[in-house]
Amino acid sequence: MVRALNVDIESKSRDSMPSPTPTTASTAPPSETKNHVDSQSSAVPLSRYVLFFGLSILGCGFDLWSKAAVFAWLGQPGQNKYFWFIEPYVGFQTSLNKGALFGLGQGYTPVFAVFSVVAAIGILYWLFVAKAAHDWLLTTALGLITGGIFGNLYDRLGIWGEAAVRDFILFRYNDQYVWPNFNVADSLLVVGAGLMLWHSFFIAPKAASESDAAATGH
Repeated sequence: MVRALNVDIESKSRDSMPSPTPTTASTAPPSETKNHVDSQSSAVPLSRYVLFFGLSILGCGFDLWSKAAVFAWLGQPGQNKYFWFIEPYVGFQTSLNKGALFGLGQGYTPVFAVFSVVAAIGILYWLFVAKAAHDWLLTTALGLITGGIFGNLYDRLGIWGEAAVRDFILFRYNDQYVWPNFNVADSLLVVGAGLMLWHSFFIAPKAASESDAAATGH
């Protein structure tokens, strides 16, 4: 009789115990909820995709159009044709470059083509996987650089007819000081690199100091 009474009491005690509640977003500890919200808020905004791909596509498109237009107008290199904006300092003259920026590394077109593809992949990873695209200035700089990369890559692959980059912008100061001919893609690369240097020396250190100040409460 006593044993049956004890079993009945234990059964009622187990029935009265509350069942475990499943963990949901509303019942999760505050730290877990905060981490979940932070991971969602760190997603790259759509505006950064528009900025990056807009600059890349427009920059590459304008570069290819300008090359085609000037070469159709002035002809292939060797015809000694010029168009001067400020004679004899600034003008157009067609030339072909089988090297890199401003004629460096002549004869290594395949190497530069592979490097261009690797650089473009690295930029995409940095911006949209590592999420550097949260910074609008970096996004702008890398969008310009990517436009320049693909503008010159198109030429290096020989899609236009010859595996060489078409250059046409000419700067010189008499015959002794002639800057190597370049194109719009080269200009995009230089401007993008300049923006990245500006970011590295002026924007990033300021952001780091502000972050440290916020962390220490000063």
